[in-house]
Amino acid sequence: MAASPAYGEEKGGSSSLGEPEYGHDPASGGIFSSDYKRHDDLKEMLDSNKDSLKLEAMKRIVAMIARGKNASDLFPAVVKNVACKNIEVKKLVYVYLVRYAEEQQDLALLSISTFQRGLKDPNQLIRASALRVLSSIRVPIIVPIMMLAIKEAASDMSPYVRKTAAHAIPKLYSLDSDQKDQLIEVIEKLLADKTTLVAGSVVMAFEEVCPERIDLIHKNYRKLCNLLIDVEEWGQVVIINMLTRYARTQFLSPNQNQESLLEENTEKAFYGSEEEDAKDAKAEAASLAKRKPYVMDPDHRLLLRNTKPLLQSRNAAVVMAVAQLYFHLAPKAEVGVIAKALVRLLRSHSEVQYVVLQNVATMSIKRRGMFEPYLKSFYIRSTDPTQIKILKLEVLTNLANETNISTILREFQTYIRSMDKDFVAATIQAIGRCATNIGKVRDTCLNGLVQLLSNRDELVVAESVVVIKKLLQMQPAQHSEIIKHMAKLTDNIQVPMARASILWLIGEYCEHVPKIAPDVLRKMAKSFTNEEDIVKLQVINLAAKLYLTNSKQSKLLTQYVLNLAKYDQNYDIRDRARFIRQLIVPTEKSGALNKYAKKLFLAQKPAPILESSFKDRDHFQLGSLSHLLNAKAVGYQELPDWPDEAPDPSVRNVEVPEWTKCTSREKRKEKVEKPFYSDSEGESGPTESADSEPESGSEENGSSSSSGSSSSGSEEEDEEEEEDDSGEQSEDKEEEEEKRPKRKDKEGSHKAVLGTTGSPSEEEEEEGAKKAKKKAPQGRKGRAETSSEASTSESSSSGSDSGSEAEAKQRKAPPSSKASSKEISLLDLDDFTPPPPQPIPSSSIISTSLVTDLEGLTLTDTSLTPTLLSPAFSAVKTYELLHRMAGEGLAVEYCFSRRPFPGDPHMVAVQIQISNNTDTEVKNLRVNEPKPLSGMRIQEFPEIEHLAPGDTATVVMGIDFCDSTQAANFQLCTHTRQFYVSIQPPVGELMAPVFMSENEFKKEQGKLMGMSEITEKLTLPEKCRSDHTIVQQVTSAANVGRVPCGASNEYRFAAKTVTSGSLVLITLERREGSTAQLTINSEKMVIGTMLVKDIIQALTQ
Repeated sequence: MAASPAYGEEKGGSSSLGEPEYGHDPASGGIFSSDYKRHDDLKEMLDSNKDSLKLEAMKRIVAMIARGKNASDLFPAVVKNVACKNIEVKKLVYVYLVRYAEEQQDLALLSISTFQRGLKDPNQLIRASALRVLSSIRVPIIVPIMMLAIKEAASDMSPYVRKTAAHAIPKLYSLDSDQKDQLIEVIEKLLADKTTLVAGSVVMAFEEVCPERIDLIHKNYRKLCNLLIDVEEWGQVVIINMLTRYARTQFLSPNQNQESLLEENTEKAFYGSEEEDAKDAKAEAASLAKRKPYVMDPDHRLLLRNTKPLLQSRNAAVVMAVAQLYFHLAPKAEVGVIAKALVRLLRSHSEVQYVVLQNVATMSIKRRGMFEPYLKSFYIRSTDPTQIKILKLEVLTNLANETNISTILREFQTYIRSMDKDFVAATIQAIGRCATNIGKVRDTCLNGLVQLLSNRDELVVAESVVVIKKLLQMQPAQHSEIIKHMAKLTDNIQVPMARASILWLIGEYCEHVPKIAPDVLRKMAKSFTNEEDIVKLQVINLAAKLYLTNSKQSKLLTQYVLNLAKYDQNYDIRDRARFIRQLIVPTEKSGALNKYAKKLFLAQKPAPILESSFKDRDHFQLGSLSHLLNAKAVGYQELPDWPDEAPDPSVRNVEVPEWTKCTSREKRKEKVEKPFYSDSEGESGPTESADSEPESGSEENGSSSSSGSSSSGSEEEDEEEEEDDSGEQSEDKEEEEEKRPKRKDKEGSHKAVLGTTGSPSEEEEEEGAKKAKKKAPQGRKGRAETSSEASTSESSSSGSDSGSEAEAKQRKAPPSSKASSKEISLLDLDDFTPPPPQPIPSSSIISTSLVTDLEGLTLTDTSLTPTLLSPAFSAVKTYELLHRMAGEGLAVEYCFSRRPFPGDPHMVAVQIQISNNTDTEVKNLRVNEPKPLSGMRIQEFPEIEHLAPGDTATVVMGIDFCDSTQAANFQLCTHTRQFYVSIQPPVGELMAPVFMSENEFKKEQGKLMGMSEITEKLTLPEKCRSDHTIVQQVTSAANVGRVPCGASNEYRFAAKTVTSGSLVLITLERREGSTAQLTINSEKMVIGTMLVKDIIQALTQ
């Protein structure tokens, strides 16, 4: 240890002072470490003026804590650095303080002013850490300060800080439960938060503080359902468990209807007798007559639909939470979907398997059919731990029925040869249960168990004896040979339970073996004093039964046994002997009971029912600790019973602020005549309705979500835009009024736009021309408002002068528009391909003269003509909505026409073709009760009153998909029938083309980098290497507009999502040979990912 003094001298202290500290320093490596004074070193580093030394010291201290070493004596040195300017040091100091603030409360209190300053820090991580430390100081005196800090943090701009505030709520509640009312207010505020980061934490706080306040969840129920898919995994578990309890109080049981109850009865017969089941079925059928037909609440369906995708989660706890939700809430026909997910979890670690198998064992009793297809997944591997083997046995036994019992018994035969004795005993019990429950195999099982009696292993024989005893009680008369065989085993078997079982059998059925029974009693009397207590009790019982049935042979033996028992050390045996002597041996003192001794001892006893230990566990919520332990754990909340009558569903409707309703609806009306691909709208479209519109839609459909569950977007920006909405809208109106006179002279330039972009048939054009004459003033007004709106939103969203530049260009454009358009069209006609036939319109696709169409376009400095026509030239794919077989002669097809929907620019226009292939007229064709997902809206087509046999009708309906590819479900009704149908959009149809210059494209692309950019490499096949083929394939896969590009090897396209107006920018760059790189920039990451796949598929197929 020569190094030690040197170390001490170097630091300016004496080494002898450090000697007693050997091995006490937690940071040291022990007695043999020369570095036993490391804490002094760290303290010196923390006191230095250099941030680099402080940072190094803090890193070492945090590493010590992570390794489980005690660093509490460094608290004074660390807490001094809480006011350090260096953010990295400050973060680590806060990490340390969170760990030790509770232990060193007095010192932590001295720095409380610093923590309060930290709550105002510009860095969100520091604000959150300061709150975390503050809530870790568990001193009642600072409760008001903590309360204030939590309230401030709950209103913080950063979702991370709000999440930390939610975490602090349970800490404060456990410190001072009197603050409950104030904390509930904060919880209510945080429950309304739209960010996924906060959702899980605030629900956890709700569960800890006020789980009984279900009313707080009503308004946030739909939002939580829709956010669920994007919440972090542990938040998902908490929310799902809470929503399970919520649904049990707010919705009716989905298994009320007759079919499910009768199906349930067939499975209930696992343990019961047929007579009981018949009575139950009659009683339930009678009660059903009184009940109303069951209709599932749309909110109940929303919960089931939004949790189903989580069955594919990588986190076992999430899968388990969804499984228990489906088991407790779903209709019986739908519960089966969880089986596959649970079986997948059986490939995980043994701890996970143990929990999953516990729950599967409970489920398989009530819903046996669910797991039957996965029977082989429950076969036992030799590497499984014993507790897993026993649980798998339990499941296999529950799943046994007449069809698969032979396979299961063959499997059991191999298990009996195992070296694991506990497992072998459990297998023998499982065989006994199968024999009890399935009468067909009872004899086979009994013969197999009798063969096991000759096994060398005593434990196997003993367990077999116990099980055989239970089986023989069912049919004792037929099996006297087995009883004789077992009587011979008394000489060899030493396991007390097995010996006791044999003696009980011989005593109970002594009349079937009259010659053997007395001899067994003789042998047992001989070894009575050496037997275990359980065996002695059965010897006394055997003696009493033989005395009553065969007193000649056994009278003296019985008296001998009773005398031995009278002086036994165990008082139970002494009491039993005295009681039996008085009962069976008649004396002057014995009373009337003596006459009934035979009836008492030899009464017929019911056969025992071998039941699963999991039979009554389902009253605990699956997946809970209480279910695992089969005992109520601390903090367990009972799963409520279903209500008899459904509570009011309107409590979950969310009211939208008045100004939001007005603006979004007025603007929808004003935009009816708006051209779909107007150049003024090119930048970003009407952003002011992007936030308010989904909310108003959700109000109409009775839902609270502001976006689809598949893409949450950037929540913080949404909130900021919402705050600025009112200001934007007032500016919009002023600018609209100023620009109306200026824009009137442009009416002529806009006339041809609609015809060119939509490319309607000749008939539609004629009708449009007539309407245009009547509605010219309205059209003018609508266009003026639209263009001013677009430019306003443009300037407000980008924060640059691009909007005003675009306007200036537009104003200069009209005089030269004709000439430029002709020149450009002649140059670029090579890009066009002959238009493929559209499936629905029968007449020509392009309007009469291409040149006249192009003449009317208002062009900017760069050529946009090809991009305007690209959507019309792409092939329109038709999808089947209703097959004529399923529709009983009514065939329905649909396509996405890529034209503006006249009712609302935020809706995708879906063209529907209905053909009547029947011999009779179809009447009153309409859409009935559309039940879209939360936030979606459906605008039905006008009712078709008559459709003659052989006729076809084409109608258009509008659907707002909320930028999601989830299907819109609705009913298609005739006067006699209802058909449930759904329309699922390809991701490319959720957008509308945007036209912009090359510079504007690059500028917007620069804003959407990092996580908003997706890049994929691909190889182009030979047939897809020409310019027009590439453009055609991309525009067929997605409704996008071409952007001019200077480079010959690059293709650029732009679009915006129909609902929220988010930009989607596509760049395809050709490399050497056949390789290419596809880049998509969009803040909607989900849409970007799906679009990459679709475009690559279109280009490579």
